[in-house]
Amino acid sequence: MAARVIPVVTRALALDDSTQQSGECVRRSGVSPQNTPATKIWFGRVSNEPGHRSPPHHHEECETGGYVLKGHGRIYYGEDYSEYVDLHEGDFVFVPPFMPHVEVNMSTTEELVWLTCRTPDNLVTNLPDVPDSALEGYRRA
Repeated sequence: MAARVIPVVTRALALDDSTQQSGECVRRSGVSPQNTPATKIWFGRVSNEPGHRSPPHHHEECETGGYVLKGHGRIYYGEDYSEYVDLHEGDFVFVPPFMPHVEVNMSTTEELVWLTCRTPDNLVTNLPDVPDSALEGYRRA
């Protein structure tokens, strides 16, 4: 007899922050191997305090989808992180596998909140940091 399959709910107060992190971007798992039987998806909430950013990193073989719930984000990428895309509330973004990038909260007064989904899990490889001055238009406060 096959095992019974049922939906698994992760309550708001039970999000798991033991997933891989990069800098002060706080990733909290909702649907993931950390707190559900999921094996091929990571879906969670990512937040950056005002003016904060991640260090350069990539997500290995993972395809990443993001959705901005609140705030103004920017993703720096390319040679010396000289290219970027801006994201605002309601915007979606796709980040390809192995693409080095820096995630930034462009506001110095408001939190940035994303919903992020990636396959197969929240894999993070942190890379050597770059100075804030290398990121055009970025400021901490």
